[in-house]
Amino acid sequence: MRVLHGAWDGADGLVVWAEDAALPPCADGRGTERADRADGPTRQAPPQHPYALSADALGALLTGLGAQRGDPAERRVLLPGSGAHPLPSPALGTLPGAPEVDHPRLHEWRVPCTALRGDRADRALALLDDGPPGDLALGPALRHLLSVRAFALRLAATGRVLPRLVGDPPQAVWRPVLQGADAEHLRALRTALPPSARALDTGAPGAEHANGTDPVYAALCALTDSAARSRSRGARPGGDRAGRHLAAALTRPSPAPLRAPAGTDLPGLAARLRDRHTAAERPSGARLVLRLVEPDPEHREPGAPERWRVEFWVRSAADPSLQLPLSDVWLGAGGAWLPHDVETRLLRELRRASRHFPPIRGALEELAPSAVETGTGGAYAFIRDAAPRLDAAGFAVVLPEGMDGSRLGLRLTVREGEQTGSGGGIGPSDLVDFSFEAVLGGAPVDMAELEELARLKQPLVRLRGRWVEVDPAHLRSALDFLRRRGSGRMRRDEALRAAAAPAGGGAPLPLVGVEADGPLGDLLAGAAEARLEPMDTPADFDGALRPYQRRGAAWLRFLGRLGLGAVLADDMGLGKTVQLLAVLTEERADGAAPGPTLLVCPVSLVGNWVREAARFAPGLRVHAHHGPSRPHGNALARTAGACDLVVTTYGVVTRDADELAALPWHRVVCDEAQAIKNPSTDQARAVRGLEADCRIALTGTPVENNLGELWSIMEFANPGLLGPRASFLRGAARIERGEGEEAERAAGALKRATGPFILRRLKTDRSIIQDLPDKNEFRTWCTLTPEQASLYKAAVEEMTRRLDETDGIQRKGLVLSTMARLKQICNHPAQFLGDGSALAGRSGKLERLEAVLQEALAEGDSALCFTQYAALGDRLAPYLSARLGAPVLWLHGGTPRPRREEMVRRFQEAREPMVFLLSLKAAGTGLTLTAANHVVHIDRWWNPAVEDQATDRAFRIGQRRDVQVRKLVCTGTLEERVDAMIERKKALAERVVGTGEDWLTELSTDELREVVRLAPEAVAR
Repeated sequence: MRVLHGAWDGADGLVVWAEDAALPPCADGRGTERADRADGPTRQAPPQHPYALSADALGALLTGLGAQRGDPAERRVLLPGSGAHPLPSPALGTLPGAPEVDHPRLHEWRVPCTALRGDRADRALALLDDGPPGDLALGPALRHLLSVRAFALRLAATGRVLPRLVGDPPQAVWRPVLQGADAEHLRALRTALPPSARALDTGAPGAEHANGTDPVYAALCALTDSAARSRSRGARPGGDRAGRHLAAALTRPSPAPLRAPAGTDLPGLAARLRDRHTAAERPSGARLVLRLVEPDPEHREPGAPERWRVEFWVRSAADPSLQLPLSDVWLGAGGAWLPHDVETRLLRELRRASRHFPPIRGALEELAPSAVETGTGGAYAFIRDAAPRLDAAGFAVVLPEGMDGSRLGLRLTVREGEQTGSGGGIGPSDLVDFSFEAVLGGAPVDMAELEELARLKQPLVRLRGRWVEVDPAHLRSALDFLRRRGSGRMRRDEALRAAAAPAGGGAPLPLVGVEADGPLGDLLAGAAEARLEPMDTPADFDGALRPYQRRGAAWLRFLGRLGLGAVLADDMGLGKTVQLLAVLTEERADGAAPGPTLLVCPVSLVGNWVREAARFAPGLRVHAHHGPSRPHGNALARTAGACDLVVTTYGVVTRDADELAALPWHRVVCDEAQAIKNPSTDQARAVRGLEADCRIALTGTPVENNLGELWSIMEFANPGLLGPRASFLRGAARIERGEGEEAERAAGALKRATGPFILRRLKTDRSIIQDLPDKNEFRTWCTLTPEQASLYKAAVEEMTRRLDETDGIQRKGLVLSTMARLKQICNHPAQFLGDGSALAGRSGKLERLEAVLQEALAEGDSALCFTQYAALGDRLAPYLSARLGAPVLWLHGGTPRPRREEMVRRFQEAREPMVFLLSLKAAGTGLTLTAANHVVHIDRWWNPAVEDQATDRAFRIGQRRDVQVRKLVCTGTLEERVDAMIERKKALAERVVGTGEDWLTELSTDELREVVRLAPEAVAR
């Protein structure tokens, strides 16, 4: 076992060193004199750390990971231990031969290390974030840096960065813009900085970021700069000469002195960029609104062109109902709620908006800009192009009432003839009758009306009393399309693609409706599983498929034969693994191998897939492609060609993207496909770049937070099916907001497009599975101790005092940080204080947890306990083990894969009852822990889907006993009230609460006070 440590050290960037458990311990007295005489001229040089990897071994380790070696050096680290021997990292455990240290103190040791600067540091962290090899663990400081990098990527991806000039000579760099929740997140990262991050003496504790000595902010700046450069690389700079030089410097791979034209006022430029950055981080009380106003037909002269207006308004950030047109602001009319410098701010915002809507530049030449006038073509461009860009940039855009984006579309009607097909009545080559017709809002539009619209050649036209977007070029093509291909016969697989594709299978207008009968209608309605003939259990398959698994395997096989992608979204524990292995076994039943299947999964599941394949499909040739010794080049091609199933990880696919994409895969499968739910990550792009005859996504949660995740998964399974992401997200926003008929139409179109390719069955459906035991859920009520109540009241009072002074994103950050504090207080005062103090007798929830576990163990039962806080788990594991007198296993994100698998095996095979304490994020998916029939949620995630996933570690196939699920709730606190709100508004919870705790920030001040207030019954007497 090896442990890799890292810390951020200013100009040296990422400094890493490593420990190796295989190295012999230091048992002599080296360093004793040095430890006893820590000052004075006779002080000895610190001794070499006995477990530290040598410089060559460290370089080989980094190279094996795919990172660069960096610049070798030797550093001094301050570590606990004795003067003769340091304590090994906790991840190494107890090492044989290591002397015991009764009273550890801090001592210096020399360690070989390497420094990675600029994009080399970012690349190394990216490789580690994808999952280190099984024999390598990450130290807490390095895991903390991965959290900082994730924050930096999010800031760069959302454009929350601005350029700055720093240093002498000046260098152009990107710096994060931290407001509200982002500033709170930085403070949380500072608070969570582990002590080991200071071992290399990289900064002063508690330093503010302005002085540059804070290692968290220094790392965030460097990693944000690297991420922003990567995203802006290839951009074409514009503007004047100085601006072009600045833009060019910001798109280089790493910072370098700015080469500005002669005569450039660099100090002035640096000051302007600094002021702009400071202003961006300052909260504003007003927001610019751009309102599109349609022409007034009563005031239009005959024959005159229609004139549209984009008016400029200002809206209160605290109360959106307070709005004023800018024409009134310039006259000083009203607006007592406006900030004193509103004019300056609005002009600055208009200049920023002009980058997304250039006509504003002309209005800025006026003394008091109030609107932009445009024709119908300009209004159309504003709706289609500028409005989405402005909205993404944070501006409010208001369109005319009733202009809901209704467009002309096509409706496809498909009728089955009497045919004989294969596969249970569905054959891909069978012919079906089809016809297209133009529709608007569900009503047919005849050819004469289409001819008139084409004659007008306008992108926005009035049709039947409503404004309709029409692309004139596409309209003439649509007429030709309807004349040439308006009806006829086509193959069933062609009809399926045409019905599911947003553009109607090559049609120039979007497809807005499908009517079909027979087997094709069932497929488009998502009922193909019931119509397909179930697949028999293959002869070489070691096991018996359940009826629903036979239908699911047949569905996978059917779509695969058509070359279409599938999303198998069965509930956790229904056997997605088994269904895929059955398909792989069945297609090789006659001896013909169709080519290898590449399966991509999280690193923690590689061993599980290999074992499950050996158990159910022993005839399959399986290769685990993972680790530093994995084959490359021709060796990889030969290995893959000789296999039926190649199991690899998302991290390996990201690192070896070009190599894996060049191989001829028959099928690519993504397990736990929510790993690619963010389409802009390198991981998702690398997986989408893999070519194959067909693709399958396996996931129990196709939508965890928002519909954008569904787009990403479907883009992998069936590229292009849902159209461009930007247009999809606009429609998804309407669905998620649930805005009347428009939302229903959008939801229907999305279901029609995705229904044929998504199969989801639930464990709670008795028609699917009858022999799964019951799941009984309970609320277990806890009371606060007086200490907890005192801390709780103080946190609520602080939030209440600050709530009226904040607005916008700052208010949101305050609410989220307060919720986190209150949840920690409800768990235990020691978790909130972070002072390492004693646990016993101070938390009502801990006492209740002990009682629940003692009862379960007394009955001879094992239990799973989930917490979202790794720091709490570190304290609870040894405490509970001592109090309960039973083994308590602890699995979290830093647990190496071999140790993780060993703990799972031990728990599943144990003859004695025990407790498995798990981090919700690290262990909420991908594990089978049916040895437990008790599940305890210590602290609530407030997302029912996430909690259900965790419960499903025990409540799945293989469980023979009823599962008891207990959710610990502190009575009279926010935990009880949020739980009640979720239960009262379950539908709302599934749509809104699914994003985590952000929905709480939308409550009014009075509602928040009601949620967090402490009731008298909350405190134990």
